[in-house]
Amino acid sequence: MKTSLLTTLALLALGTSLLAKTGWDDDYEKSLAKAKETQKMVLLDFTGSDWCGFCMKLDAEVFSKPAFKKFAKESLILVELDFPHGTPLPKKTKAQNDALGKKYSVNGYPTIVLLDSAGKEVTRWIGYDAELLSKLKEKVGTPKTAAK
Repeated sequence: MKTSLLTTLALLALGTSLLAKTGWDDDYEKSLAKAKETQKMVLLDFTGSDWCGFCMKLDAEVFSKPAFKKFAKESLILVELDFPHGTPLPKKTKAQNDALGKKYSVNGYPTIVLLDSAGKEVTRWIGYDAELLSKLKEKVGTPKTAAK
């Protein structure tokens, strides 16, 4: 009994940490603090990871590509704010995502919001956009690490 309880708790902890995509965080406040510290911009991805076709397409055709990952690592703090239908979120994460969806007036998915390092909205994109990386590069500019 004790072993099965420990196994269940370990699986729950693992599942919670795997909810956000690799390289993405699901903690908005922690990400804003990191952005202030590193002077990077924040990219919010409001997504329906298990039901939204255009969200899945954006992930497969933009976010998962090496060019995006390289640019994001150098220039952005990535935050995934998921609204799944079939995957339950931890209560704290669901409450955070619901509140942020209201704060940023999200009415469709995917909605991508770019914030400056102080947390102020710079711009947003609604829906799938194959050219998102080039548009991000225009808004964000040269990565700090490449400007030496």
